[in-house]
Amino acid sequence: MTEQSIPVLSVQQVKKRVGKKWIIHDVSFDVHKGEIFGFLGPNGAGKTTTIRMLVDLIKPTEGKIQVCGYDVNKEPEKALRFVGAIVENPEMYNFLTGWENLEQFARMVPDVDEKRIEEVVAIVGMSKRIHDKVGTYSLGMRQRLGIAQALLVRPKLLILDEPTNGLDPLGIKELRQFIRVLAESGMAVFVSSHLLSEIQLMCDRVAIISNGKVLAVDDVNNLLLGRNQYVIWFVSDIEQAAKVLKQSGFTRIVNEKDAIIDESILIGLPESRVLTDTHPDHIADLNRLLLEHGVHVNGIQRVMPTLEQLFLEMTEGGHIE
Repeated sequence: MTEQSIPVLSVQQVKKRVGKKWIIHDVSFDVHKGEIFGFLGPNGAGKTTTIRMLVDLIKPTEGKIQVCGYDVNKEPEKALRFVGAIVENPEMYNFLTGWENLEQFARMVPDVDEKRIEEVVAIVGMSKRIHDKVGTYSLGMRQRLGIAQALLVRPKLLILDEPTNGLDPLGIKELRQFIRVLAESGMAVFVSSHLLSEIQLMCDRVAIISNGKVLAVDDVNNLLLGRNQYVIWFVSDIEQAAKVLKQSGFTRIVNEKDAIIDESILIGLPESRVLTDTHPDHIADLNRLLLEHGVHVNGIQRVMPTLEQLFLEMTEGGHIE
């Protein structure tokens, strides 16, 4: 296997037992150079435990974790020299400035000079506030400073646990853009987040974990491709439309209260509507069928499938950590 083909991060059949209880049953995935990899899991799924194993804060009971071909447990110094990480909240000295915090960390890392500090400060967009005391920073600014610290070591793998915490919508958008720039430079970025919409916008591939097991690992588009999607039918006769759609055999009527759908989508829409779970290939045929049975279709609105919908289906409604 060539160096180019070796995954930056390889997690192989990792398991973790605490006492007599297995909390990680089987976790396997690879993260490659230049990709943004999302990691999702409901409460108690084992997401945080897995991340701690990736950076050698705790040891797996079974399985292997490798970074750039080096075993994290057997050769931690060699493996972790390629890793920059923020696990949970970044810890900083409040009485020092952001710049002074980065200088303190740089003293522990070889080959990090003032020029590199300037580079990472620019990357995270903190040039205007970097010489202010960290005690005056918002949570979002602390997060940015933590990312700057993680980047000092020029990592090949950047691990970010909830990187959007404390950021406003503009800050989240800017963070997403700069993470994409990092990936385009060749860095592998591993991101855990409770914001499913952001994972969908940000990540190339995702792993979905529930009850200590990985349920799926794939490209975001592949996970959603070909799935049924919600379709809102605006009709002249709700009862007749529901009857025709139900008897067609090509779709399923969905109660809006039970739908895995952003409620804001329904605000302001006409009341005379029917919600279905329909494969896109059948929409035209169903529209024709409604017309043939005397139902006037005033509009059809497709609600594209989302990672949130897939996640909730796969984890049976679990909540994100």
